[in-house]
Amino acid sequence: MVTLAEVAQHAGVSASTVSYVLSGKRSISATTRQRVEQSIRELGYHPNAGARALAGKRSNIIALMVPLRTDMYVPVLMEIAIAVATTARTHGYDVLLLTGEEGPDAVRRVTGSGLADAMILMDVELEDERLPLLRGGGAPGRAKSGPGDDQPSVLIGLPADTTGLTCVDLDWSATGALCVEHLAGLGHRDIAVIGEAPAVYERHTGFAERTLDGLRSRARETGVRVLHRPCEGGYDALALTLARIFDERPGTTGFVVQNESAVEPLLALLRQQGRAVPEDVSVVAICPDQVAVQASVRLTSVAIPAQEMGRRAVEHLVAKLDGRGGDEVVLLAPELTVRASSGPAPAAP
Repeated sequence: MVTLAEVAQHAGVSASTVSYVLSGKRSISATTRQRVEQSIRELGYHPNAGARALAGKRSNIIALMVPLRTDMYVPVLMEIAIAVATTARTHGYDVLLLTGEEGPDAVRRVTGSGLADAMILMDVELEDERLPLLRGGGAPGRAKSGPGDDQPSVLIGLPADTTGLTCVDLDWSATGALCVEHLAGLGHRDIAVIGEAPAVYERHTGFAERTLDGLRSRARETGVRVLHRPCEGGYDALALTLARIFDERPGTTGFVVQNESAVEPLLALLRQQGRAVPEDVSVVAICPDQVAVQASVRLTSVAIPAQEMGRRAVEHLVAKLDGRGGDEVVLLAPELTVRASSGPAPAAP
């Protein structure tokens, strides 16, 4: 790896002069600057992140915090992460992926190390413990671990209080409402919601809580009864959940599923029970299009715009880095696609 000293020797200047050219901390003549920059290009010199941090220059790295929990659907998280990485690359940034469940410690580690210029946080909870650090820098939306350590940040997710933050997310409340509207419009009056794993609600994860709020609010407005049951996913867990639903609400004719791992077990169990989809029971899923169209019954669904969320987050972050962006909340409108799994409610016996 080419060193700063080698650049200095090639350009015929001192190492401190090369450092000043890189940092911009002192005025250097145009001729000398051009000679140093030409040597940098010819030798392929790349200052390391630590050196750039000390020099007050950018590392051109964005930290992406995406805890990989067993109760989350990883393909969606990875689709967002890939969109972040590819969009960042088009703006000249690389991505540092942090997958641990470190919470505030991860924020402190990134801001204190100088390894990244900015950060994007995923898996946002309503009362996320990381948020005080993001608001603590004085300037809205900037993370601070100590004096002088401030970095722009964007959340892919929506906490309860968005003051001083920039957030990009699907409008999950509108998503829940849209599912109820569709089923209510088909005449369904008893709807069961098969939700994420219980731990997701115990953490008060934003997307799950907001979806449920939207569902319940629109159900009250439309006179629909809603029964919500979290589920770990998988055949055995879903069999127990489904049995409880029909025990409590035997007249259930509509299902909203916000749990990708529960989709195929639900369809299989309904077939085993002799409940035809959509003649006897309608199913609406909140999931990626790929999951919806590859199911054994093509599912009416609200898609998760993972790529759009990742792209928008990076664009807002780059605007902040360039001094062009302020704090704002961007909610993407949900779109429901009708397929083969939803139909009119069956006539009452």
